[in-house]
Amino acid sequence: MGTMVISGTVVLVVLGFGNHTWWLVAVAVLFLYTQYGRGGRGASASSPGGSAGAASGTTPGSYRAYRDRRDKQARWERRYRREHPLEARRQARERKG
Repeated sequence: MGTMVISGTVVLVVLGFGNHTWWLVAVAVLFLYTQYGRGGRGASASSPGGSAGAASGTTPGSYRAYRDRRDKQARWERRYRREHPLEARRQARERKG
């Protein structure tokens, strides 16, 4: 995928010598690729191993991000129940009935 983006950008730059609008398109392609390509924004930060994440694709990174969000939410909920026991019990009663 990266090779296609680079080669497409080179083609757009070459076309840009005749029509400068193509240079803007090339910049837009590179911007979109860096922002949303290759697993999104946090792909490089979420997989410090590097080659392990790249070899298995983007699914483990997105699952890892999901799992981190889920665990963080669970920690916040446990903390809330610990710091506000009466309110937590009231909310639990409301959910049951």
